Amino acid sequence: MENFTQEVQVRWSDLDPNFHLRHSVYYDWGAFCRISLLEQHNLSAAVMQRLQIGPILFREECVFKKEIRLGDKVTINLELIRAKRDFSRWSIRHTVVKNGDTVSALITVDGAWLDLARRKLATPPQEVHAVFSQMPTSADFEWLD
Repeated sequence: MENFTQEVQVRWSDLDPNFHLRHSVYYDWGAFCRISLLEQHNLSAAVMQRLQIGPILFREECVFKKEIRLGDKVTINLELIRAKRDFSRWSIRHTVVKNGDTVSALITVDGAWLDLARRKLATPPQEVHAVFSQMPTSADFEWLD
């Protein structure tokens, strides 16, 4: 897959007292984008439940660059920036863009897979590997050894 971008909507309830986007909304948009990609590639919540596997985050960081206001047209993309070859550990970067050309934020998450029955970190099954091996990668992508 070459690129994965989602359009998101700025709602009145997403604004803070300064009339720009609340910081926590960026994180919600990142999660929405990641789960949308998984669902569009047949790795839905129901499939993950059947496989007894789920994604978890160790770290989530957002660097805010330009404010987003009500009425801005916003997209968020997703790219894999590093991963173990078995995709048991991974890092994803989201770029939040407003009005087609202004980078508003960069969100970076570090994650892994949790065996839901054992409640321990796990190597994901083939279904997960198939999706992550096709995920868009960044220009600076690196394999973790």
